[in-house]
Amino acid sequence: MKTHVKKGDTVTVISGASKGKQGTVLQVLPAKGRVLVEGVNMMKKAIKPTQQNQAGGHVEKEAPIAISNVKLADAPKKEKKAPAKKKAVAKKK
Repeated sequence: MKTHVKKGDTVTVISGASKGKQGTVLQVLPAKGRVLVEGVNMMKKAIKPTQQNQAGGHVEKEAPIAISNVKLADAPKKEKKAPAKKKAVAKKK
């Protein structure tokens, strides 16, 4: 699947619960049509205690969102061109 964003781009969320938020693309998952955006669509995950992490607890991390729900933040807006004026032309008989 072709994507309009890449890792490191600044994007704005255009729909969903995180609408209006901006962030940097951390990862693009083109096979699934999703992107990870820094600070957007945060979820809490329970972590079991391990030998490295004795306490365990909850960790907040980004969840992927659909690539169709983001647009480049610094993308130029398309300007509408004025329609061309038509001139009256006399027809030969």
